[in-house]
This record gives sequence, structure tokens and C-alpha cells, in this order.
Amino acid sequence: MTTVYDFSETEMGGKTIDLKDYEGKVVLIVNTASKCGFTPQFKGLESLYKKYHDQGLEVLGLPSNQFKQELDSDEAASEFCQMHYGVTFPITTRVAVNGDDEDALFTYLKDASGEGDIEWNFTKFLVGRDGQLVSRFTPDTEPESFEADIVKALDAK
Repeated sequence: MTTVYDFSETEMGGKTIDLKDYEGKVVLIVNTASKCGFTPQFKGLESLYKKYHDQGLEVLGLPSNQFKQELDSDEAASEFCQMHYGVTFPITTRVAVNGDDEDALFTYLKDASGEGDIEWNFTKFLVGRDGQLVSRFTPDTEPESFEADIVKALDAK
């Protein structure tokens, strides 16, 4: 059976993020953008990451420019996230979330959710300790609003 642990991404600095390293952890995967009305959600994502990281939560931001709301370079996007929102969780290089060139991780997550294409930036996917999708959250769903779902996933052993 395929899980998120079967995928890898490339962090902004060029380092490979092997999701197999997250095995047994709860992972929140988010397609992000620096110039979106939902960009302030970085604050909530970082807050959850800091609060629950020691209990097994990982947050992974995957910027996409498919909605034309990302900065011109990966470096500029990474700097923006750190400078304006204090983001310490990993941010990858830009990926496509829909279409012929979409990132394989998003193909898997969309198929697992059964909800089809990603409509906008800041769609969030909560993955349980078993590597399977628990929930998909819409862009307008504030990260703090599903904190109970994260706690439940962390408590599931």
C-alpha cells in the first residue's frame, strides 16, 4: 500500500526531504504561497509546529505558483516565510499541485482524499502516523481550527 512515506521532496536549500524519515509521525502538508490572502496562515502553522513538534508533528510547506501568487524565486519565498512569519518547518522548492506536471505527492494526496484538484493555495492535508491521509482542509480553514484533529492523530498509536 502506498503511503506518504513513499515520496520525497527537495528543500529550499537543495537537501532531499525523504518522507520515510517522518515514519510514525503526524504530518501536515500544505501548498503555500507568499502573496496570497491566506499567507498569514503561516503564523498558525508555525504555532502548531512549535507546540506539537516534540510530540511527533511535522509540518511541510510546498510552495506553488500555479495560482500566480508566489515570489519570483525559491530563495525569495524562503526568506519571506522566515522573515515575516518566523517559519522554522521545512519549505520545499516550488511544485505544481495540479495538471500534467503536478508533484507526485499531491497526486497521491488528492487521490486519497477523493476531492479532486486543489482549488487554491493553503489546502492542507493531515496525515496520520501510519502515513495515510486523515483529513483534507480547504484554504480558508485556519490551522488553529483543526488543532483537535492534530491532537487526535498524535494520540493514535
